[in-house]
Amino acid sequence: MSLLITIFLLVFIGQLVTWIGKAVLLDFTYDAYLRVTRSPLAARQRTLKTDILMTKAELMKTSAQDQFAKWAKLRRSVDKGLAELEKLNGQIASTKSGFSMKFNTVLWLLTTGLQFAVGWWYRKQAVFYLPEGWFGPLGWWLSLPFAPAGSVSVGVWQMTCRRVIVMGEKVVKDLYGPFPVPSSNSTEKAAPSGLASTPQNTPKKAPEKKEL
Repeated sequence: MSLLITIFLLVFIGQLVTWIGKAVLLDFTYDAYLRVTRSPLAARQRTLKTDILMTKAELMKTSAQDQFAKWAKLRRSVDKGLAELEKLNGQIASTKSGFSMKFNTVLWLLTTGLQFAVGWWYRKQAVFYLPEGWFGPLGWWLSLPFAPAGSVSVGVWQMTCRRVIVMGEKVVKDLYGPFPVPSSNSTEKAAPSGLASTPQNTPKKAPEKKEL
């Protein structure tokens, strides 16, 4: 019974990773890794983002016509912060690529690799025995490749669990429908480009005079 449940849980975890998505798990794990290790790059990134947002908020409140010197100073500070933030994001992305390789390797070992290992180790052991005559002469294939006759092998049980879980996923989707995905048009992305948008109080160029 313990082998039956263990194999089912391994297959379920593997499917759960597929449902969530490796990219989502990678981002979550990497953010947690940066916080646990107290990475100076991540700390600097958070501080820099906060400073840029505060400076930009003050910039929006400053009149470019009445307080041009202060406005220009704040604008230079925002531009400098954005340039530094872009450089810092590149360094973090470079570090993340190395982390991604290790993460994918560990994830494969804990899901697919572990399923292969369990299947090979218990290849000659029966997960459970079927009542005699349930499947008639076709019952022999349930014990393939090496389990005792009249039993269900690890490989067959793995395929059965995977099939049942996938069918259960389809039933849930048919009943409740797909989860809504936020539209990129209605959701603002927290990107440096958003921070770099020109304030409304930016001085406008005077219209050119047409020569008569």
